[in-house]
Amino acid sequence: MTEAVILGTRGLTRHFGGLAAVKDVSLECRMREVHAVIGPNGAGKTTLLNMLSGDLRPSAGTVFFGEQDITGLEPDRISKLGIGRSYQKTNVFLPLTAFENCRLAAQSRLKNPMRFFRPALSYREVNEAAERALAAAGLEGRSATPVAALSHGEQRQVEIAMTLATLPSVLLLDEPLAGMGAEESERIVELLRKLAADHAILLVEHDMDAVFAVADVLTVMVNGMVLESATPEKIRASRAVQEAYLGTGESVHE
Repeated sequence: MTEAVILGTRGLTRHFGGLAAVKDVSLECRMREVHAVIGPNGAGKTTLLNMLSGDLRPSAGTVFFGEQDITGLEPDRISKLGIGRSYQKTNVFLPLTAFENCRLAAQSRLKNPMRFFRPALSYREVNEAAERALAAAGLEGRSATPVAALSHGEQRQVEIAMTLATLPSVLLLDEPLAGMGAEESERIVELLRKLAADHAILLVEHDMDAVFAVADVLTVMVNGMVLESATPEKIRASRAVQEAYLGTGESVHE
């Protein structure tokens, strides 16, 4: 049975002066599905994610989460609804341990997260959420390690774990494999497959091998617009996508 749409857009548009960075984009994300957005540099992929996460207000169009219109909501409100976000540049606290990074993220879900007169370790529910997030991200044995001492791939895993600690149902991941070697990339691809069992994942990524290995649906953007949206098999065979990427009749590689 096809899952219901949990996050989607209708006619989403963002102008910067006279430039339409994103124009009339409509897409749908479903639970237990990896939906990858691909396209050449400047296609509008990150701008799209920024509107979904509340970092940018749309110039036109609608963002909906379930049945709720969330267009233009502030990032903290969108996050608390259950939409987690990672960024192109790894966004972690390097001097802190992996566990401390996740604990800070989990603490944001307390009704009053800015409690300064009680030891952080006394919040059992926060600590347990942090530990679960680290385990889900494959970092059980690295919780006490300062993030600065972790590899680039592990730092990316910490960032994903921090997102998981906020208890999202939707993950917006912006180039999570950027700068990784083959072994680290394979580890993240396996992690994404595992996370898709309980989440909807909207993934922006340039690593086409990884994209075709993990995505259930591909949306191709060119010049701020959706060129095509379909299964990986249909996208790989699409003449329009081949020409947009390569300017030739060559197939998009797996």
